[in-house]
Formats: sequence, C-alpha cells, structure tokens
Amino acid sequence: MNIPVHNLQGDVVGEVELQDGLFDVPFRHAVVHQAVTSLLANKRQGTAATKTRGEVVGSTRKLFAQKGTGRARRGSVKSPVLRGGGVAFGPHPRSYRKKMPRKMRQLAFRCALSEKMREGSIWAVEEWGGDVPRTKDVVTLLSSAGQPRSALIVTAESSPVISLSARNVTGTTVRECAVVSTLDVMKSEKVIATVPALRKMEALWGVKGSGDESA
Repeated sequence: MNIPVHNLQGDVVGEVELQDGLFDVPFRHAVVHQAVTSLLANKRQGTAATKTRGEVVGSTRKLFAQKGTGRARRGSVKSPVLRGGGVAFGPHPRSYRKKMPRKMRQLAFRCALSEKMREGSIWAVEEWGGDVPRTKDVVTLLSSAGQPRSALIVTAESSPVISLSARNVTGTTVRECAVVSTLDVMKSEKVIATVPALRKMEALWGVKGSGDESA
C-alpha cells in the first residue's frame, strides 16, 4: 500500500510504499489485549508493603483479662483491629511481570499498526531537518495532522532535537522505532513516523518476503 509523505508544514511531498505484512494485518483483539496488559503490568514496581502483627514493634502483653470485664476479648496492642497494630492481608513486595512469547508480541504490534492504518491515523513525514530544537515545528505538524489529543512521533534513531522539540507539547511522545511498543501505538490518537523510521520498522517487525523489500 502507498501513503502520502508530508513535510513539517503538512504539505504532501511524495508517497511511500509500505509492507502489507506490517500495515495490513487483521486485528486480533485477544492478542493486542494480552500485549497491552503485559506491558502495563511490567511497568508496576510492586514495592507496596505493610507490616503484619508479627512485624509491628510493640508489646505482646495481654491488655486485660480474658473474662469478667464485660469487654471484647483482646490480645496484644499489635492486633490488626487496633489502631497502630498490624495490617491483615495487606500488600507485600511482589513482581507483577508477565511473560509473552516473542511472536505474539510481534503479532500484537503488527495488529496495532494495521488498525491505525485502517483508521487513517498514521502519518509519514520526510526526514526531520535542522540541528536546533523548535517546538513550533511540532506544533505546526500536529496542527496539519488534525490537532490530535495524543500523538506518537517515531524516529529511526535517537534524536535529541525531536525529543526537545516535542517536550513541551502536551500529549506528544517521541520514541525510537526499535523501542516503540504496542501500548505506545494503541494509546496514541495519531502516529507520525519519519520515512527512515518506517523502513526500519519494516526491517525489524515486518514479515520477510512481503511488500517493499527496502530497509
């Protein structure tokens, strides 16, 4: 398939051919859901902790006699039902990490990109020029792309110029194509990728033998 290529002002300056094996894959809801869930779980630190009654510092002396007072039975001051006591069934440090097979991760990423392509939410831009960060360039580009509430800018290599240009633009994320994830794609209303980034994604994630063979 072919999509137009825009410059930073939003004008069409050409077109680029993309692999069907990466940008025209049927959407697999279950696979994408599993990939997003896994990515969100892997971001959790799992450091929440509470003390049980055995870990709380305090006396183990029985507060008053078991019988004859007319009051409820009480053990030590470390009881979970007393203020300052331990916590019953509270959280403890743990790992939330979920593993997912590599081929399933790749399929989920292809499904996400293909869905954005069907929605018309993928924009191709020519190579980003200039050595000085300019927030105005990002604002102009997003305005030409329909002023999305959230945008993902994908670059072929790490680019401090683009990162600094988009740093102060609300809802805009910059990712190198080697580390962009299914979650990044799905949570963005518009995906804006440079032509070199598209070629590199085809080399990294595309299906060999389908579509454009150039890298």
